[in-house]
Amino acid sequence: MNMSEKVILHSLHLDRPWSLETYRSTGGYDTLRKVVTEKMPAEDIIAQVKVSALRGRGGAGFPTGLKWSFMPRSFPGDKYIVCNSDEGEPGTFKDRDILLYNPHQLIEGMAIAAYVLGAKVGYNYIHGEIWDAYERFEQALDEARAAGFLGKNICGGDFEFDLHAHHGYGAYICGEETALLESLEGKKGQPRFKPPFPASFGLYGRPTTINNTETYACIPYIVKHGGQKFLELGKPNNGGTKIFSVSGHVNKPGNYEVPMGIPFAELLELAGGVRDGHKLKAVIPGGSSSPVLPADVMMDTTMDFDAIAKAGSMFGSGAVIVMDETVCMVRALERLSYFYFEESCGQCTPCREGTGWLYRVVHRIEHGQGRPEDLALLDDISGNIMGRTICALGDAAAMPVKGFLKHFRGEFEYHIEHGKCSV
Repeated sequence: MNMSEKVILHSLHLDRPWSLETYRSTGGYDTLRKVVTEKMPAEDIIAQVKVSALRGRGGAGFPTGLKWSFMPRSFPGDKYIVCNSDEGEPGTFKDRDILLYNPHQLIEGMAIAAYVLGAKVGYNYIHGEIWDAYERFEQALDEARAAGFLGKNICGGDFEFDLHAHHGYGAYICGEETALLESLEGKKGQPRFKPPFPASFGLYGRPTTINNTETYACIPYIVKHGGQKFLELGKPNNGGTKIFSVSGHVNKPGNYEVPMGIPFAELLELAGGVRDGHKLKAVIPGGSSSPVLPADVMMDTTMDFDAIAKAGSMFGSGAVIVMDETVCMVRALERLSYFYFEESCGQCTPCREGTGWLYRVVHRIEHGQGRPEDLALLDDISGNIMGRTICALGDAAAMPVKGFLKHFRGEFEYHIEHGKCSV
């Protein structure tokens, strides 16, 4: 980069895209100021979020406006909002880029949410293995406080809100919202029984609303431009744009923000296509816990909650893992099963014992010691885990097994019969 290019970048603030100066140069915090100074009714903002068809970007896809309406805003005493930045799902790396390169949009979104929901304090729980993102977010918090966008009398009004970052320790289970709350309270990160739900009994036993990083980051646009405008960026019931984390066997892995409902074929083209001219074999469309889909199914599918579900998988966090024809599906499942075996918190017997069984059975198939009855055993174990645990980690471990066996059973049978891979 020559000196003139550096001058241009500096004048546009693009050399430090994460700074408050850059964010404000693009209209950042103007929406928060308007909300506070004009005393916009909270009901109107919730209504616009409902119109937008914004669905949770962390994996569950629950309608955000509906979740906000559960919060008892008139409840006396403390209420909290929490951001789930505990991005631990294999294949997912979108939230860390928001924290690293656009942290103020997240802060503004959380501040607007706090105004709407009547919360004076918020927490951003950040995954324990992205320390640089944690430090960057702390710097952004300092900038926002100094500029009067956090603290007391925000934007000169009577709105008060402060936001704190909390650093996790890399435990996948803390991505589950109630385990996250337990960790925030200084306890062992294990999921709570529900009900009660966080909206009525959350952090420190107080009403709490929890959303994903990307979800909060969508709020300033929705409030500024209206829910209908956001909806039109996507498709019915799947409003807005979405950041897809595309990894695996593509020529240009990375994060791609595109309209909801984009055909998978177009997203694959944006990511440079399958590496080295290889043939597409399979795709995990929503992070490692979502069932794998074969190439022919994915190439006819659009990237939205409803279409992915119809195809037989889950949209999840939008983490797209691409696999070409060189992949041994048995080995791929072995690696995924090992992850869930290691990350189970051990609270529920079906998950604690079942994840170990899944891994050990797939491991012996991969290493040439498989038995003819192993496939039926895997089906049986998966069925006994799903729906029988406090949180969804058990399901997350079982669904990949179900998906791999459904679409690539022949490879598992070949491994068992010949003691080696067919690829």
